Amino acid sequence: MGNCQINKRNIEHKIMKKRVLSGIQPTGSIHIGNYLGAMKHWVASQDKFDNIFCIVDLHSITVPQETGELRKKTRELAGLLLAIGIDPELSVVFVQSHVKEHTELTWILNCVTPLGWLQRMTQYKDKSARHEIISTGLLDYPVLMAADILIYESDYVPVGEDQKQHVELARDIAQRFNSMYGDVFVIPEPVIPRVGARIMGLDDPTCKMSKSETGQGHALYLLDSPDEIRMKIKRATTDSHRDILFNESRPGINNLLTIYELFSGKSRSEIEAHFQGKGYGVLKEELAELVIEGLKPLQERYREITADPAYLESMLKKGADKVRPIAEGVLRRVKDRIGLG
Repeated sequence: MGNCQINKRNIEHKIMKKRVLSGIQPTGSIHIGNYLGAMKHWVASQDKFDNIFCIVDLHSITVPQETGELRKKTRELAGLLLAIGIDPELSVVFVQSHVKEHTELTWILNCVTPLGWLQRMTQYKDKSARHEIISTGLLDYPVLMAADILIYESDYVPVGEDQKQHVELARDIAQRFNSMYGDVFVIPEPVIPRVGARIMGLDDPTCKMSKSETGQGHALYLLDSPDEIRMKIKRATTDSHRDILFNESRPGINNLLTIYELFSGKSRSEIEAHFQGKGYGVLKEELAELVIEGLKPLQERYREITADPAYLESMLKKGADKVRPIAEGVLRRVKDRIGLG
């Protein structure tokens, strides 16, 4: 491809909506921290950006998965994305393994990525220090993540602070390839969301709520029943004080009040005034009912979507069909540059 064609492509890319690539692993269960901290913002930004939501099932197999469970969780996550308000007419939702270009580009990028770059990645270093058995996939999955990002000419990649290193690696790989073979890849930018909805574990409010934590009282999941929500909030860790106030030095009560604030939409002063002179039991009872009512429309929509598996499969197929031409085009340019085919 000539330089004129490449320059034309770059100019066209710049005048379109900026493309945002979000990759979500289908392992574990989606909790209110994921929802309040990220997913609600994805819904709100659909008109502003060209959003691609990729369910990264290939990343999940870096650790063993139960037969059938991964496929089940993949469909569950797809259903939840649609239930929270991701509109297939405005955004794309698809499954990573349904677009084979991801893995083909990964191999090509492996061949330009120095091993030392991967050995410096935090997750690999942590597991090596613990002398755990590490698969080649775990070492190499940052390159697959780079392929996920680069194959869609992504401008922005929303990540938590702990994942910023992966986007920086994708940038390094893209710049190295471009310097070796010419201008092919768009250089992505990491976007660190503002910390305004950092939800902590109910059982340990000093640790962020996590999908991978298996404790029964740790997280409020989007598909929890009303009884499960009431039980978890009732058992949530608080402290020995009496007053109900927002105070970061009191992580347990501060976490419950933060959840109340985000589900109610009320100001902190209103909330503190409302609970003045009341006990923790009242707060927990009211919070449980608030969360139950807040999640009810989402759960009803999820049940409607998943009641028709054919509909869900068709949405995922449409999503993959929509992004596949982008992936094919980028991979074609990559292969042309390095002389494959």
